Amino acid sequence: MPDLRTRIVDALSNSGSASSDFDLNKSIMPAKLTQTPAAVLLAIHPVLESVILTKRSARLKHHPGQIAFPGGKQDPTDATLTDAALREAHEEIGLPYGIVDVLGALPTHQTVTGYQMTPIVGVLTADYDPVPEEGEVSEVFEIPLSHLANPANYRIEGRYWRGQRREYYAVPYGPYYVWGATARILRGFADRLS
Repeated sequence: MPDLRTRIVDALSNSGSASSDFDLNKSIMPAKLTQTPAAVLLAIHPVLESVILTKRSARLKHHPGQIAFPGGKQDPTDATLTDAALREAHEEIGLPYGIVDVLGALPTHQTVTGYQMTPIVGVLTADYDPVPEEGEVSEVFEIPLSHLANPANYRIEGRYWRGQRREYYAVPYGPYYVWGATARILRGFADRLS
């Protein structure tokens, strides 16, 4: 069995296409969407073989209380999308810049809110104590990679959004309901790992 780092590097080298919040909802895809560059960090704790996720603050205007990767839009001071993902992870969860071994990126994901998200995949090289940015993050937690890497743990669910039924991926784990863009990105990663 190859080690975790090798498995991830191999998974990132597999071919795959971009994803979107409209993958399961082609009929509601608008003709034109803005494409604001953004990046998220899919950070893997190698000892625990788990993925670091956040629960967004309930006080946020957009996506309150949802499970998400640390990340956000690319600022003018970010030279690359990787820089954006690492900066956002530092700001949101206190992840030190120097302890992430960036292994590559997954294909982009287009969100319904007009962001062109690039998931940056990295492995932690040291332990750290999460420090949630209280204005944005209410909790930092980890889900075992074995759960997220198993396509059988994903399901398609739906709800009404702006008067139309919208379907999305979900991958619940214990008290955490991971859905939407985060689950879609993780499902693509699971497909590559399996």
